Amino acid sequence: MKNIISKKVQDMQPSGIRAFFDLVLGMKDVISLGVGEPDFVTPWQIREAGIYSLEQGHTSYTSNKGLYKLRLGLNRFLKSKYGVEYCPDEEILITVGVSEGLDLALRALINPGDKILIPTPSYVSYGPMTELAGGEPVYIDTSKDGFKLKPKTLKKYIDKKVKGIILNYPTNPTGISYTRKELEEIKKVLLKHDLICIADEVYGDLTYDFEHTCFASLKGAKDNTIYLNGFSKSYAMTGWRVGFVCGPKEIIAAMTKIHQYSIMCVPITSQMAACEALQTGRRSVEEMKREYKRRREFIVAELNRIGLECSKPQGAFYAFPSLKNTGMSSMEFSSKLLKDQKVAVVPGTAFGKNVQDYIRISYASSLQNLKEAVSRIEIFIKGR
Repeated sequence: MKNIISKKVQDMQPSGIRAFFDLVLGMKDVISLGVGEPDFVTPWQIREAGIYSLEQGHTSYTSNKGLYKLRLGLNRFLKSKYGVEYCPDEEILITVGVSEGLDLALRALINPGDKILIPTPSYVSYGPMTELAGGEPVYIDTSKDGFKLKPKTLKKYIDKKVKGIILNYPTNPTGISYTRKELEEIKKVLLKHDLICIADEVYGDLTYDFEHTCFASLKGAKDNTIYLNGFSKSYAMTGWRVGFVCGPKEIIAAMTKIHQYSIMCVPITSQMAACEALQTGRRSVEEMKREYKRRREFIVAELNRIGLECSKPQGAFYAFPSLKNTGMSSMEFSSKLLKDQKVAVVPGTAFGKNVQDYIRISYASSLQNLKEAVSRIEIFIKGR
């Protein structure tokens, strides 16, 4: 059967997150701090909207682009929050999560041999998705710059084959984000070379120490930006699978062509729920954000106390502590911690080659679980 499978797929490594968490399945009393999913359920009124839409008989296809009222609502929301406007008819596409949005963007943009820049450590799908689209991922190591992309570093990687960059902030796995001033400097470099910025801002609502800046809202950036976002993280709607993409009409039209043939449309029930989220869900977002921030303060302080050096993440719900004081690699630490103390974390190597001595810890878990997990990690470290 090996010769039947595409060589590109054969050569592709499985997700470093999912491969590791296959080990967790079936284990009892495991505290999982690995999967990047809110531990909250979708707010009740959003769930009710989905249920009510079914009771009303809304079970048909929608437009390929998505419900018009959802696209209209998104434009109003983005205008109000960031001062950026998109035409609901031509510049917004509803997708099956941000993952489909990223896939569509890459397939719509890439010609064979085109390069896509990816600052690392990065979310696990960026490189493989680029390769599947026929492009070449070019990884930019940010580990020596506090996990932030610096304009001077960015310039070194740009050549004639570079088509664009995937810029994720707040970042999975580090929680690092960028101020408006920092984004302006990155924007100048990208516009000078007429590069596309695929801005994955799915954690934008979960920014703690300063206001999140939408990349497309920067002066002159909108025409070179594909803005990715969704409802999964901020509204605790991972299972509903609703994302959206905003961008220049020519790019959205190209993405819609692929979407028509591969997906058709996002389930109408999920879109109805997303409409409700935009209308009444903001209070819930702020409540969840406050709780994440409380957990952030706890986990960062505790990790540093037990000897795992950890800077404070500025957004998302991940901590990215260093293992240098333990003398263990991320895979060794993660595997032994799971076996000895039944605490599951993600090895840093899942997110890049240059972070072998880091682990990712998700604090999208109850404070009680976090306290018990820290206690077990401390016992593990002291017992080494």
